[in-house]
Amino acid sequence: MSRDFAKKGRAPARRTSSASSATPPWLWFVAGLVLGAFTASLYFIKNPVSAPTPKEEPKPKVTENKTPKPRFDFYKLLQESETIVPASETINDEKPAQEESTEYILQVGSFPRSEDADKLRAQLILLNLDANIEKVEIRKGEVWHRVVVGPFNNQNALTTARSQLVKNEYNALVLKRAKTK
Repeated sequence: MSRDFAKKGRAPARRTSSASSATPPWLWFVAGLVLGAFTASLYFIKNPVSAPTPKEEPKPKVTENKTPKPRFDFYKLLQESETIVPASETINDEKPAQEESTEYILQVGSFPRSEDADKLRAQLILLNLDANIEKVEIRKGEVWHRVVVGPFNNQNALTTARSQLVKNEYNALVLKRAKTK
């Protein structure tokens, strides 16, 4: 015979009295947090952590470098080949013949176009410097225009003009040449 399982009566769900007295899960969570905090505070009381004071910095670990230090022998070589130059030469009232026949000039620029040289010359004249343009043939047919300041007969005038150029951010090349008569 076949049985009808659909109409079978089911037993009612049992409720036990122990389920109503069970502790809720959130209470276990809070209790765990309190117990963990208490344990951590006991640990830090027994083993205090010392923080570095602002004056004391933690010392970095020193690693030993095993590579040999380089040797510089040129210091000894330079001392051995040292040449003593006298601080100043003897001062004579007479000027040497070579010094009288030489003069110094400052070359401030050199340009292939005369217009560029003329612009620089105008700027130097505005600085109250005696600037001139010299035409020089470098190779066959190639002419360059040099902007020069001077000539200067003594070192003081040369130094003054050069410091004026440096102060105004011009680079100058000191040239020594025979006097033009």
